[in-house]
Amino acid sequence: MTQTQMPHSRRSRSNPLAVLFALLVLSVGAAHSDAAVSRDPGEYFFDQTFGDFTEELALAREEGKTGILLMFEMDECPFCHRMKTTVLNQPRVQDYFKAHFLIFPVDVEGDIEVTNFSGETKAQKDFALQDHRVRATPVFAFFDLDGNLVARYTGATGNAEEFLLLGRYVVEEAYQNTTFTKYKRAHAGDR
Repeated sequence: MTQTQMPHSRRSRSNPLAVLFALLVLSVGAAHSDAAVSRDPGEYFFDQTFGDFTEELALAREEGKTGILLMFEMDECPFCHRMKTTVLNQPRVQDYFKAHFLIFPVDVEGDIEVTNFSGETKAQKDFALQDHRVRATPVFAFFDLDGNLVARYTGATGNAEEFLLLGRYVVEEAYQNTTFTKYKRAHAGDR
């Protein structure tokens, strides 16, 4: 190897510390951009409640909402967790649903008392099982302004677009004429 080749080959070798530093900067930047496009669903998706759904109906009417959305969930549910970390944390999902619904979580194993839409008081777990036959989670139950169940979706949606379509299905009152599956097929290109 000649002297003229040696400096050239040294210049072409990467400094491992510089490469490590560049990767660190890129990963921190990527993490920051991911955090910027999501928001805590506890703060931005769900509303606060004292558990009286008759009062929440009156408030929904007052605020001109379409209705109430209840998410029946439980702590150990991987699908509930996935919905919260991939769909319910998206600002466009939060903004759309907050514009049209009052939204409350219901713990299917919870002992905290709630007042159902008929004015009866019972534990959350009884409200879930007895009133709404929730056996798997999550369940997204949509109620009109009279407290009538108008749509129900069990499980996690595939993505934010499908969940937004579910919201549109209820807001447009398409549930009066078709199932969500048929609605979804008919609006597949809208997403």
